[in-house]
Amino acid sequence: MLGFGLDSLICAAQFYNTDGIVSTELKGLIGVLLAVVLGFAIGFERKLRFKEAGIRTHTIVCVGAALMMVVSKYGFQGQDADVSRVASQIVSGVGFLGAGIIMFRGQKMHGLTTAAGVWATAGIGMACGAEMYIFATGGALILIVIQCLFHLNCKLFRTKKYYQIKISFINTTDESVKVKQLFGVQNFNSLTIERQNDNTLYRAMLNTDKEYSSQLLNEIMIRNPYILKIERCDDQ
Repeated sequence: MLGFGLDSLICAAQFYNTDGIVSTELKGLIGVLLAVVLGFAIGFERKLRFKEAGIRTHTIVCVGAALMMVVSKYGFQGQDADVSRVASQIVSGVGFLGAGIIMFRGQKMHGLTTAAGVWATAGIGMACGAEMYIFATGGALILIVIQCLFHLNCKLFRTKKYYQIKISFINTTDESVKVKQLFGVQNFNSLTIERQNDNTLYRAMLNTDKEYSSQLLNEIMIRNPYILKIERCDDQ
């Protein structure tokens, strides 16, 4: 009779422990599923703007961060381990992923905002894994609103764009001053002077925030015969 009672208690304890494990894992799964939704929403906004990282990248990063947070939180309970170390490595790990998105094309850097968005998405995934559902949802909404807001055609949010122009002209008196006045610049980025027959040839590079069409550049050359050549090279 006593043995039967002990067996019953052991079975009940095992059932209780199993039920507790299932409950814990279900809570973790809810966070992962929320990470799928939020990562998809962030990636969808990026996809609409034809960015390097879209739906799949943001969703996977968000889910991966949530999974690692769940493992960090519940996988090492009862062990002599610093569970915060797994979470801390997510930040540096996603940083390497973001570095692969950033690239230089010509003289310009591309992908910096997208890389920062992927890094922030990992933070949202971590919040999902930590069961901070309201915080994660609010963070995702804030991130999407910021991305949309900064893409508005508003002068306040626009980055000033500069165009690089290479120009060749004959300088006899003050033509270099006239060229600066024509393009509204204070100085040349680089200047080479060459003697050709009886003329002094100037080759210069300048930056201007005004976009010149090919027709306008042609008109400038017609009105100023001392200018021999003008070349737009802002994409180099």
